[in-house]
Amino acid sequence: MLADIRQLRHIQQARTGVSHTQKFPRNVTSIKGTVRQLQKAQPVHGWNQSLSPQSFSIPTNHLTPHRATYSTASTTSTDAVIHDVFEPTTGTWQYLIADPSTSTAVIIDPVLNYDPATQAVTTQAADSLLYLIKAKGYKIDKILETHAHADHLSAASYLQKRLAKNQNHTPPVCIGKRVEQVQKLFAERYGVPREEYKAVFDRLFDDDEIFTIGNLKGKAIHLPGHTPDHLGYMIGDNLFCGDSLFHVDIGTARCDFPGGDANDLFRSGRKLLSLPDHFKIWTGHDYPPDGRDPVPWVSVQDHKKLNKHLKDGISEEEFVTLRKERDAGLAAPKLLHQSLQVNIRAGHLPSPSKFGHRLLHLPLKLTGEAW
Repeated sequence: MLADIRQLRHIQQARTGVSHTQKFPRNVTSIKGTVRQLQKAQPVHGWNQSLSPQSFSIPTNHLTPHRATYSTASTTSTDAVIHDVFEPTTGTWQYLIADPSTSTAVIIDPVLNYDPATQAVTTQAADSLLYLIKAKGYKIDKILETHAHADHLSAASYLQKRLAKNQNHTPPVCIGKRVEQVQKLFAERYGVPREEYKAVFDRLFDDDEIFTIGNLKGKAIHLPGHTPDHLGYMIGDNLFCGDSLFHVDIGTARCDFPGGDANDLFRSGRKLLSLPDHFKIWTGHDYPPDGRDPVPWVSVQDHKKLNKHLKDGISEEEFVTLRKERDAGLAAPKLLHQSLQVNIRAGHLPSPSKFGHRLLHLPLKLTGEAW
């Protein structure tokens, strides 16, 4: 046990002294009501607003220094430069990965800010990416989603529209090909019109499909378990694993969503841990306990030694048992219903009603018979 604590401290200390990006303050929120009208709080850069090509105008209150976010430095022209920005309300890591030789970059899993108490949709987290893109002079080639998230709203559509106005390229929103079964399932549950989810993603990756980021190559890797459509993205010796592996003191993602499967997640996790020891696994979320900051990546070697769910020596049967026991005690994500309805639309908001309102549906919970 003491050895594990020392190793965790080693992981944390290894990430000090690296360039910093941003974080945003946590908002305390609550959930009320049944059908939600989305509001846009002020100030907000909305879908119908534009930025001048010369300047991404980000409100200063959208940018806050954060000692626990990092940017890597490229050691050669063939290494990716990685910027990560932590969104603390949902515990989500957003990533910006660039080819230094061409300044071409991709975004992975961007976040919209959403307050369920007021239904306000704002863009602080996504605007932080626009700020970095402008500051670094990047051209965004693609926006990559690891899966249809159930805990935050995707900013993919917002960023796509903003970037299309400020570069000579509209970056496609990309995801794994199995998202279509997820879209169909949840569109039926929430009454999402077919025209609002059909073909909204610009590119559906096949398993092990190769894509480019300037002169760099990436690979889409199927990692089912958390959801059936889940992908990871390998870029150089980095694997962006989404919601599959978390920090070693948390373990793995839940598997109790429709189509989730603990056996599949075990096999996906072992696939990740079969990579070379020096590979970095960049997680989609972190929920740090007291005493440590959010950490975006852990090496394969450290996961094999320390991951509480998947370290070497844990069998598939043991993993499935502990994962199911853990999932049985978890509450539903606070933004489950809102997230799925937006994310199967690739981050597009619902079409306005005849009264001009954009509405989301939330199920009521009854303690007895309806009246």
